[in-house]
Amino acid sequence: MRIKPEVSWLGRQRITLLDAMHEYDTALKLLLQASTDSLIRQVTGGLKVVRWLNAEMPRVQTGRADLLGLTAEGVLLHFELQSTNDREMALRMIEYALLIYRLFRRFPKQIVLYVGDAPLRMDDSWNEADLAFHYTLVDVRDLDSEALLASPHIEDNLLAILTRLRDQTGTVRQILPRIADLDEPERRSAFAQFLIISGLRRLAPVVKEEAAKMPILNDIMDHEVIGPAIRQGRQEGRSEILKRLLEMRFGSLPAWVEPRLSALSVSELDDLLVRVFDVTRLEELFSA
Repeated sequence: MRIKPEVSWLGRQRITLLDAMHEYDTALKLLLQASTDSLIRQVTGGLKVVRWLNAEMPRVQTGRADLLGLTAEGVLLHFELQSTNDREMALRMIEYALLIYRLFRRFPKQIVLYVGDAPLRMDDSWNEADLAFHYTLVDVRDLDSEALLASPHIEDNLLAILTRLRDQTGTVRQILPRIADLDEPERRSAFAQFLIISGLRRLAPVVKEEAAKMPILNDIMDHEVIGPAIRQGRQEGRSEILKRLLEMRFGSLPAWVEPRLSALSVSELDDLLVRVFDVTRLEELFSA
């Protein structure tokens, strides 16, 4: 991201922080959508999402719910990812609950997954006058890291880095060989996601140091494309994540997609990342 000279130091820090939060948000949404085996079951009490729904809200001030899924039992699951303590989180969840009800004529089971580094200080309820409201608030550090690491899905393995670990470096060393065993482009995408979310625990330097010891990951580390590029807002990192999202939604991509992605600017890629869950056909995403 290029910063105009007249932007103040404080302004530059805010832009950098917002850009990082966008990357964390995108990577976590992608991993959670694929994590239907272990993490989702832990936070829902055993429920499993069978279909993800369009989570865009009809009011501009509320925007978009992070993730909205439907279980086989017909339960709507609403997930919000939160990296900071928000004193009005309960009020936001009330607004989301009402808007989701307007869209689907039923209230969702709501879960806020806190992924921040600071101690959790949010309330999981709202009690005022005649209104009593409650949602599920989960600190990701309290989840079962062993279950996530034992999962056959790489997405669960990556999310384990956010839990309360006895040996963070040892866990990084346990996960990296699993990434290395993946085929391209899955290996490159998984490493990108791992490097991004490890930043939430200030472990990105550890991930890079340990990855540099693995010859099969040298192509990633030598070119310095994945981690630094994504965190600096460069086109290659955004394109890699968007490509992975598209593959999850539409399966194997036609040959014309990659050249189109390569030709897009960072701002254009950001726009597609926002709209990727709204379209029903791949062509719709590139026709706007």
